[in-house]
Order: sequence, then structure tokens, then C-alpha cells
Amino acid sequence: MSLHIVLIEPEIHTNTGNIGRLSLATASQLHLVKPFGFELTDKRLKRAGLDYWQHIELTIYEDTEDFFEKNKNRKMVFLSSYGTKDYTEIPYQKDVMLVFGKESKGLPSTITERFKNDLYKIPQYSEHLRSINLANAVAVVTYEGLRQLRS
Repeated sequence: MSLHIVLIEPEIHTNTGNIGRLSLATASQLHLVKPFGFELTDKRLKRAGLDYWQHIELTIYEDTEDFFEKNKNRKMVFLSSYGTKDYTEIPYQKDVMLVFGKESKGLPSTITERFKNDLYKIPQYSEHLRSINLANAVAVVTYEGLRQLRS
């Protein structure tokens, strides 16, 4: 019942470390798309993932072009505050790729425009907030997927 968590150009080491830990807890595979805002050898990244980092099923891509080329036949959904459909409406299935953008800007417009029919959001109820923390967003969406797949 594996899900795939994809981070496009992650910028914050502690978010990525926490998401790595989450991917292990949920038996999900983690995909990281360069460039990163940190080094994978950063001690803070490993500390956030505790001593589990070596157990994470991890794939690294040189850029978005590399990611899309290597995964062109896979089912993907994209999470963005610009999505019009709720994350609970995602057609979760085994091996779906849940794609998230970087902390400062989210997914680039080239991706949101190309995949607008596969764009979902986590609803927010405050006008004073652009988005929730990336690690929290990944947790919400991943556990909803696992809940639906187990039903």
C-alpha cells in the first residue's frame, strides 16, 4: 500500500527531515527533486529524521525534467493552495505520487498550469495565512491517503 511523497526543490532541512521520518512511518517512498536549499549531509536534516534516515526509501532527481521523464507513466496528484479540489477528493490508489512544492513558493506555475486537473488543496480558514507548514501538509495528505486505501 505504498504512497510516494515528492518534494520539488525543498528548501528547509528540518521539514525534509520530518517528512523523511513520516515516509518511513507510513511505508511511503520519498522522492526529492533538486535543487535543495540545504545539503543532504546536513546534521540538522538527519537530526530531524533522527537515526532513521538510512532506512528511508529515497530517490533523488537532478531537476523537474529528470523527475517527470523518469515517472512519465505514473499517476500523480499535485498539492497547491491554488488547487480547486479538496485533498479528500484525491483518487488515492496504490503507488500514487503526491507532489508538493517548495516552502517559499509552492509548485511552479509551469507545473500547476500543466496539471491543473490534478491540482488539490488543503482548505484553510484564515485569510491571514498563505499556506500551512510543508511537513504538516504532507502528513495530512499522506494519512488521508492511507485511511482511504484501508477502507
